[in-house]
Amino acid sequence: MTEPREVVEQQLAAYNSHDIDAFVATYAEDITVHRADGSQLRGRQALRDKYAGQFAEGRCRAEIVGRLGEGDWVVDHEIAHGLTDEPVRVLVAYRVREGLIDRVDFLS
Repeated sequence: MTEPREVVEQQLAAYNSHDIDAFVATYAEDITVHRADGSQLRGRQALRDKYAGQFAEGRCRAEIVGRLGEGDWVVDHEIAHGLTDEPVRVLVAYRVREGLIDRVDFLS
């Protein structure tokens, strides 16, 4: 089975290369994303729909400032580029089960 850090690194590489198929493939079918504004995304198709435009424009990139892992969880301190005029600093927690990300919590 793939280690959680490896799965999160695979999704980061797909995100930075704007490969929507590879990106979505790192997530479980029933993925739940809890966004910092309180909204949620549920399921791979919702994830694909959310990110397809950004990927098509090639305008998003994430830089990892720090990464912690414990058990099923990986927490990244990221600087997100291309989403707004200025880079955005975020904390993101990823839970990996059975080799796929099944929960994401944007903490900031």
